[in-house]
Amino acid sequence: MDIIVLGAGMVGVATALSLQQRGHAVTLVDRAQPGRETSYGNAGIIQREAVRPYPFPRDVVTLARIATGISNDAHYHLGALGRIAPALWRYWSASAPRRYAGVVAAYSRLIVHCLTEHDAWIGPAGADDLVHKAGWLQAYRSGPVFDTAAALATTVAREHGLACALLDSAALAAALPVLKKPLAGAVHWQDPWSVRDPGELVARYARLFMSRGGRFAIGDAMTLRREGAGWAVDAGAPGQPPEAVRAAHAVIALGPWSDALVRGLGYRLPLFVKRGYHRHYAGEAMPGLPMLDVERGALLAPMARGLRITTGAEFARQDAPATPVQLARAEASAREIVALGRPVEVEPWLGARPCTADMLPVLGAAPRHRGLWFNFGHAHQGFTLGPVTGRLLAELISGERPFVDPAPYLAQRFL
Repeated sequence: MDIIVLGAGMVGVATALSLQQRGHAVTLVDRAQPGRETSYGNAGIIQREAVRPYPFPRDVVTLARIATGISNDAHYHLGALGRIAPALWRYWSASAPRRYAGVVAAYSRLIVHCLTEHDAWIGPAGADDLVHKAGWLQAYRSGPVFDTAAALATTVAREHGLACALLDSAALAAALPVLKKPLAGAVHWQDPWSVRDPGELVARYARLFMSRGGRFAIGDAMTLRREGAGWAVDAGAPGQPPEAVRAAHAVIALGPWSDALVRGLGYRLPLFVKRGYHRHYAGEAMPGLPMLDVERGALLAPMARGLRITTGAEFARQDAPATPVQLARAEASAREIVALGRPVEVEPWLGARPCTADMLPVLGAAPRHRGLWFNFGHAHQGFTLGPVTGRLLAELISGERPFVDPAPYLAQRFL
């Protein structure tokens, strides 16, 4: 079949590869080159341990720290809260312990496949040099907080068959000799892989897709429209005027831009964005593994361009001006523990994570439009889960028996 895939981030490119593998003629469409938008700006970790999606905090202390601006895990624009309040309320409700247990069960059934599905593309894409298979660290500054986290990590690892090691202060200092001061300890999640240039990994997957005969076109996904029994979008070769690209099927894999397109088609899904920032810093004193400074809400990830510092969640309009409050705090915290060099970019990078109220992605057939398919809403884990949901959607489109039960992720759950 002829199929259009809208969105050339990790999710869209992986979907295009999986469809192509099944013999379909695929055109991948984006306004920018593959891997240059949301998939470029993450921590670069394929998070095999991320079996528990980020719930809405429910304890009073954490909520008070966020509301007063003390916590660096979240920042918000007051004027944006009214618009996203309904989705946040549903997010809070889905995070109740009894409901959250069901979310974890569905989420972990996807995460368990992330390494094997990425591995299927890394070698053929010639991307082995980008991938480091040594895990990552969650580091803690205070002993009591570390003790609580260590107990939870041990339980999660046992329940989900994960490998983790608990590092005390001395072991952490030995593992990361670049640290300027001792920390209380760290949880070393050993299964995940880290990527030194996330955007480049997506670009190499895309080049693999094109080397196998796939077509990439620059275009405006918002021009998607019904034409006869199929779909059309305005797109063309880079540098050429757009023209109508037609196909029997179309996949919406636009990450944080998906909501605008599906709303135009009449779907009201509880979607919202969490914005995030990163910046690279020059210097040779980089940790050998990505490390989350948990109590300061900053992740330090060694990258090809330098040490990348990423932030927590900012609740704001997707198009609102940048307010990198969290990044400034994260930089200050990072300078306390590593010798941070000068910033590489003139301005920090700003992007948005595509979130759903129940923390599960949306994939499968559009309920009211034949030939239209969804694959978005991966929140913090699009980079991790792209090849997994890409394969699952390709199986659904091709009429194969899906390797994971798709029921928890279908859009019908919201309608």
